[in-house]
Amino acid sequence: MKFIIIETGGKQYAVEKGDKIKIEKIKAGLKVGDVIIFDKVLLSDDGKDTEVGMPYLAGKSVKAVLKEEGKGKKVIVVKYKAKSRYKKTRGHRQPFMAVEITGIN
Repeated sequence: MKFIIIETGGKQYAVEKGDKIKIEKIKAGLKVGDVIIFDKVLLSDDGKDTEVGMPYLAGKSVKAVLKEEGKGKKVIVVKYKAKSRYKKTRGHRQPFMAVEITGIN
């Protein structure tokens, strides 16, 4: 079992070849089918050896293909102040990118 932990969008993901994950939206201008290279690799494990970066591993990268771009489910945000008749309701939909991991170097 070979897996790698990558960092993107301020979050960490444990990925293997063939995984499909949803990540925070990254730089504009990418289209569905484009290749994305993740070079911020924190940890690599091949079943025998484990390499830990300080903070990142040099020479390691993960290749992925952009499968989908969209927005997540709506989250309702409420601001409320007691005894002052103040209440505001807002909705927010977080943009995401769905990628499929195609290679680990």
